[in-house]
Amino acid sequence: MKKIRLFVIGCTGSVGRSILDVCRTFPEYFEVRALAARSSVEEIGRLSLEFNPNRVILTDPGGAERLRSFPGLQAEVLAGEDALEETAASPDIDHVAVASSGTGAIGALAAALKNGKDVSLANKESIVAAGEWIMPLISGPRQLRPLDSEHNAVWQCIGDRPLSQVAKITLTASGGPFRNFSAEELDKVTPAMAVNHPVWNMGAKISVDSATLMNKGIEILEAMTLFSVPADRIDAVICPESFVHGIVEFTDGSFLMSASEPDMRLPCASALFYPRRSPFPPARTAEIAGRTVTFSRPDEKLFPCLALAKEAARRGGPFPALLIGADEAAVEYFLRGEIRFTDIPSAVESVLEGWRGGSPKSLDEALAILEEGKNLAAEFCRRI
Repeated sequence: MKKIRLFVIGCTGSVGRSILDVCRTFPEYFEVRALAARSSVEEIGRLSLEFNPNRVILTDPGGAERLRSFPGLQAEVLAGEDALEETAASPDIDHVAVASSGTGAIGALAAALKNGKDVSLANKESIVAAGEWIMPLISGPRQLRPLDSEHNAVWQCIGDRPLSQVAKITLTASGGPFRNFSAEELDKVTPAMAVNHPVWNMGAKISVDSATLMNKGIEILEAMTLFSVPADRIDAVICPESFVHGIVEFTDGSFLMSASEPDMRLPCASALFYPRRSPFPPARTAEIAGRTVTFSRPDEKLFPCLALAKEAARRGGPFPALLIGADEAAVEYFLRGEIRFTDIPSAVESVLEGWRGGSPKSLDEALAILEEGKNLAAEFCRRI
């Protein structure tokens, strides 16, 4: 059987590491041809020695220069976002996994889709800010496969059914570490508290977003684009057990739920192996007996980031990109200890309410609006 030749963008992040763990588990199915990260010289160097790709890319030129002298490295070392695009389009790549954060890999995502590659995607910014220009590039059914546990769950529930049969999509959230906090307690949350997620091992930014529930709001925006469902047919519920990841209600009133242990290797395997299933689990199998699953509505007054994201979803146009940019800047200021946890939604709201510009007419304009959202939120944070 011919191995699937992979290019993993964001290989040193939590999702990228899960993808590579699937490759370790099933070496007879996958060959890692190329690896990419931003600037993690030591980690990508070690991964390159293990997986022996023929190309390694760091988008930071200084990091790429240091990587060239990494002991024992045989792969060609490239630098910059242009190298991501060229590799994503290369004929020796079958499948591109976009597991990075930020907007730097949007060009590579577009190149992969244009060239008919299968794509597994865990990059929210590319779909929320640029989905209008990315989604038309999909040339085949199931060519784009979501990696986030919630969207992957929905994707598996829908399967090959027509989207006209989908009545509603419900994403689940653990509720984060502060779901039982009072308003007074939330006001005293520190960066160290916010990055300590109770279920997932993630980076600082996404951990804070999970704690504010902004991550769930952004996932609603992402689901709208991925599954062509309007804002009023997507919602989120709290499932503190983190066992059910996504729920699809169909037009006949029936529900399908996707459940598993909270382990990113499982959605990664489902995307990489599609249309097959992996021959055995890449992670531990859930025990069903004695398990209780509960659902509750999130408190959008205590966690207004979720309400702000839903408002951006309803308003559309420039507001999803503005939300992404504003949140990125506000979280950065919080992580540096310059604003409070409860100032994050205030910064985002100020940007959305103060916007007087129009809607983007191109991908470049959408990315410019995202950057303007960052700048406006940074100004707000500096003032307070």
